[in-house]
Amino acid sequence: MAGFWTAATADGGRIVSAVTARKRPGGTRTPRAARTARPRGPDPGAWFLVLPALLPILVLSVGPLLYGLALAFTDAQSGRTEPTRWIGTLNFRDLLHDTLFWESFRIGLIWAVGVTVPQFLLALGLALLLDQNLRFRPLARALAIVPWAMPEVVVGIMWRLVYNPDAGILNETLRDLGLGQGHDWLSGLATALPAVIVVGVWAGMPQTTVTLLAGLQNTPRELHEAAALDGAGALRRFRTVTWPALRPVALAVTALNLIWNFNSFALVYVLTSGGPGGRTRLPMLFAYEEAFRYGQFGYASAMGCVMVAAVSVLIALSLVRRLKGDQDR
Repeated sequence: MAGFWTAATADGGRIVSAVTARKRPGGTRTPRAARTARPRGPDPGAWFLVLPALLPILVLSVGPLLYGLALAFTDAQSGRTEPTRWIGTLNFRDLLHDTLFWESFRIGLIWAVGVTVPQFLLALGLALLLDQNLRFRPLARALAIVPWAMPEVVVGIMWRLVYNPDAGILNETLRDLGLGQGHDWLSGLATALPAVIVVGVWAGMPQTTVTLLAGLQNTPRELHEAAALDGAGALRRFRTVTWPALRPVALAVTALNLIWNFNSFALVYVLTSGGPGGRTRLPMLFAYEEAFRYGQFGYASAMGCVMVAAVSVLIALSLVRRLKGDQDR
């Protein structure tokens, strides 16, 4: 053995050939560190962990969605004795010429944008205020989310009392200030939709405020301190430090609010039931009336499919913009 190492040291070129020429019994083994782990297949036991969360989604969301999609291609009606027939795209062809539905669709877009934009601006201002070192900051934050804890039906009943033309607090305040004898806000053709939009902004602002406040608290304080030391004012610090860090959260919450507000039902139904004269009849209210007041389940399902397609477009645009922003970063 000593002679082998001596010879190998004397001639460095031979050691490689001598070592590679000798093989271990049973063949050459790959070092353990260089071995690649074989991919493991899906664990059947993992499905039992996912099933409790997946089953409610399938039963309460995916199942009704597929059933409604199939119902849109039938002439399903309430109270008829004949069996339901498959009529293809007849409901969708009728829907293209339904001016009342497209008018409700236009009102729904006005409602969604009219609620989402002021909701975001007011929530951003409130979030910036609650992010400051206030004396009663915990109490202020608790009061800011009170509307969020109230059901939409309760909010609608409460605001109906506020807008009451005879004894509502709004008209009473206007009379005390000498600004007129009051107005029937929810029954006026010109004031019904703006009055409902005000309620939508008030009811949805806490959720947006909490989301934006969480984004503000994730912004590093060191950046604000460095900008302040450089002489940047409050507006410049917001534009150069706060907004770039808050922008992804703001885009996400705005897209979600736009989708949520477009699909609103309970709040407007309690306030006006779509009146007066259809001025607050949102698409969801129109589909509800077709299904449960007139019994046209197939036609109402076609309306639902159109609304699902519109919401899907909004979701797709939001995701594309989000992915593009991630790639740019």
